[in-house]
Amino acid sequence: MSTTAEQMHVIKSGIADLVPEADLVKKLDRGRPLRVKLGVDPTAPDLHLGHAVPLRKLRQFQDLGHTVVLIIGDFTALIGDPSGRNSTRPPLTLEQINENAETYIAQAFKILDPSKTELRRNSEWLGALDFEGILRLTSRFTVARILERDDFAKRYAAGQGISLHEFLYPMAQAYDSVAIEADIELGGTDQLFNLLAGRELMEKSGMEPQCCLTLPLLEGTDGVQKMSKSYGNYIGLTDEPAEKFGKVMSIPDELMVKYLRLCTALSVEEVDVIEQELTSGVLHPNLAKRRLAREIVTLYDSADAALAAEVAFDRLFKDHQAPEDVPEYAVDPSDPMHLPALLKEVGLASSTSEARRLIDGGGMRIDGEPVSPGTYDIAWSAIDGAIMQAGKRRFARVRAN
Repeated sequence: MSTTAEQMHVIKSGIADLVPEADLVKKLDRGRPLRVKLGVDPTAPDLHLGHAVPLRKLRQFQDLGHTVVLIIGDFTALIGDPSGRNSTRPPLTLEQINENAETYIAQAFKILDPSKTELRRNSEWLGALDFEGILRLTSRFTVARILERDDFAKRYAAGQGISLHEFLYPMAQAYDSVAIEADIELGGTDQLFNLLAGRELMEKSGMEPQCCLTLPLLEGTDGVQKMSKSYGNYIGLTDEPAEKFGKVMSIPDELMVKYLRLCTALSVEEVDVIEQELTSGVLHPNLAKRRLAREIVTLYDSADAALAAEVAFDRLFKDHQAPEDVPEYAVDPSDPMHLPALLKEVGLASSTSEARRLIDGGGMRIDGEPVSPGTYDIAWSAIDGAIMQAGKRRFARVRAN
């Protein structure tokens, strides 16, 4: 195992908070593998790079010789994590939770080493608590302490509803740390209160308290909002390789080093060198971004897929040619064809209103020629066998059924 100083250099790379750092140094100095906890509520089936940030940090801990305890919050998902929300989160059914959990686990093990991962579900201990056990747990916290949470405080001050079961969420997450005897817990910056609640409960339970490590929220491809499907700025782990590559190439240059630290398997030392070379001008940003895109596609697909994705990217954006494998659709022709409805039918737009916005914004091309804004009806002969392009990366060819 590496020295404490070497480990701390890796652990602190790219993080937001480490509370308290001195305690973690003491734990590492003992030379025993630490139990590193991450709890995740399976509220959605598909993960994006933002979800993968804490998983990548867990993998670093595994590579340093520590044990990861990945807790699937099948019980806490019934409550719904209120962190950062201004309203109560709608509850999920057990069936939804279990379906999402299976998908999450499969995607998580694209990053984690299964041999160094302890996979648990918090229904093991939370589901076993009777009402007396819940009363004993709640007696360890005060209402004033829970209201110190920024989102609760804001909702309370604004007169917005806070359901009583939401107060139980940080307590339930804290109890997870007690149940698995965590040495350190990871989470996003919006999770710091919950992580500290776990530290507090461990102390009150006569245990050595965990350290709390938070990771920054990852901005999406727009470089502004946090990565989210609802913002349309996400890079999905299950996106097609060419789609992943193209999305990574679209991020702002100033986010490259952050993505390299938080989203790839490159060592901290390698990223340090890339950062120095970018700062000094030795390395061109385009080359660094291509390396980033290849690393991410290789991580979730393969090295061959990354090379093919780069070739496809160059064909489209460097040589200005359509992809070789444009999907083809058989449709029922009419004359004229209503273009918004056709775009929705072949999957180039999610709705006819989105298709109209695409056309009016100049984002629609037919065989490379832009479609004029307001052109919603078009002759069948103009599109039969032609390549339709929506935005930068979506293509389709239509022929008569």
